[in-house]
Amino acid sequence: MINYFEPYFKLDTNHTTYCFKVLETGHLEHLHYGDYLFGESADDLHPLSRQRAFGVGNSIAYDEEHQELTLENVCLEFGTKGKGDLREPLIDVTLADGSTTRDFLYVSHVIDDSEPDLKGMPGSYGDCEHLCITLKDQNSDLVLKLHYHVYAKYDVITRYSELINEGEEGVIINRLLSNQIDFDQTGLVMTTFNGAWAREMMRYDHHVTSGSHVNMSTTGTSSSRANPFVMISRTETNDHIGRCYGFNLIYSGNHYESFSVNAFDQSRFVQGINPDFFAYRLEAGETFMSPEAIMSYDNHGFNDLSSHFHAFINDCIVRGSYKHKERPILLNSWEAAYFNIDERRLLRLARKAKEAGIELFVMDDGWFGERNDDTSSLGDWYVNEKKLPKGLDGIASKINDMGMEFGLWVEPEMVNPNSHLYRQHPEWILGHPTHHQSLGRHQCILDLCNPEVVDYLFKTMSNVFSAANISYIKWDMNRNISDYYSPYLDAEHQSEVGHRYVLGLYNLMERLTTAFPYILFEDCASGGNRFDLGILSYFPQIWASDDTDAIYRLEAQQNYSYGYHIRRYT
Repeated sequence: MINYFEPYFKLDTNHTTYCFKVLETGHLEHLHYGDYLFGESADDLHPLSRQRAFGVGNSIAYDEEHQELTLENVCLEFGTKGKGDLREPLIDVTLADGSTTRDFLYVSHVIDDSEPDLKGMPGSYGDCEHLCITLKDQNSDLVLKLHYHVYAKYDVITRYSELINEGEEGVIINRLLSNQIDFDQTGLVMTTFNGAWAREMMRYDHHVTSGSHVNMSTTGTSSSRANPFVMISRTETNDHIGRCYGFNLIYSGNHYESFSVNAFDQSRFVQGINPDFFAYRLEAGETFMSPEAIMSYDNHGFNDLSSHFHAFINDCIVRGSYKHKERPILLNSWEAAYFNIDERRLLRLARKAKEAGIELFVMDDGWFGERNDDTSSLGDWYVNEKKLPKGLDGIASKINDMGMEFGLWVEPEMVNPNSHLYRQHPEWILGHPTHHQSLGRHQCILDLCNPEVVDYLFKTMSNVFSAANISYIKWDMNRNISDYYSPYLDAEHQSEVGHRYVLGLYNLMERLTTAFPYILFEDCASGGNRFDLGILSYFPQIWASDDTDAIYRLEAQQNYSYGYHIRRYT
């Protein structure tokens, strides 16, 4: 439930309360996020407010009328640059005249029951209440809207930011993060999940008493190096007792989480698109939206906190017919055949699989173009008839006749330089056309910033998926993004490549999952290199790691379970 007891906003879930107020100056002061509060009036909430009599030392007073208000010493709903708050900002925008000082003050608010609408990005859905706070920059014609969605029964609140340029000149967004929480204490623990290929999701606890700790991705994906799910807790918290917070981001690109302590022993957590490899030009009349961030709190340890995320993800993130459906037991041909696809060999393997109780047979890499190793043919999505004389339908029908479903491996976002597609469309590749390009696994990345490329992939993949009775798709991505440059974009927009790529990917996934709702899509990105809520908004299953060692998987899968339901990974 969302209530406004002027000047206080109180956002309640079944067991938690989130509260902030509008200061006399128009700034938003964060007051509380944690255990449920029973206050039902401004008088009830007034004790949460900090009383200020004078400024501190060399801190900056906001204005002459409010000498006691130094933004550096206030828990805020969002931070800006240039008005005395020396911590990391939620928003950083440069005007056409070079000015970077922003001063967004409260104008109005709306409370309704609308679902998130992120215009090209996935978001949560379901029964919720919505609060939209509108703020105006005192130094420009920029409008900032802060969106809060309260999912009461899940004890989850989501946030995202919306910036509108109502001026006559373009501006540069240097950062627009999704979430900020200020804590009026220090010494909290930030738990992150880091690693690398084949050792994803290792848990690390960081006791932050000064400075900052940053968890981030610059791979172009959410990354196996640093998952966007993090937790903040007190030192005594464990799986069974203690106060703790969980945060995640519905986004599949470069992300950023920072937890810092300032000179007044206040801690600040921020999360959103990584400001590295990002600067977005917002023209007059345009709007930019951050991804949606989700957060939850519990006072009974990490086990109860994780249960909030499990239920919320299953009910309010995952979509489609496999939302709650039991998954089939599958056998993948990769380690039995590698690139040596041969119909008779695969059918022998399938018969043995059927005897062992396998329900789904998946044909992995090597079935298309002239693909005999990983140096060629990515992008040439036509059947190699020497390997499969009767095409996809021929082998799929025989697998179905055995009483099993048939699945297929694809890697749509990639292209080998040694391919027909690359030779036909070298301008479709991410990377400067006259600069040296670095390869990953002998492959380049198709430019999903370009709508023509997205349309081509939709048509090509649609032809593949409809060529046989295909009930499962393993969607792979076997490299990180390098050489950030899109031939489709002009010079002023090259710093937008990372974000625009993700938007193009979401467009493609949305169209394909809509066109083929009966297919079970599983994401795989060199294992868990793209394990995030953005992917789960389209594909209900993600491959957790290429390392299937049982001892490693015990730890990794436990760590995944803090933020993700076990049904969502394999």
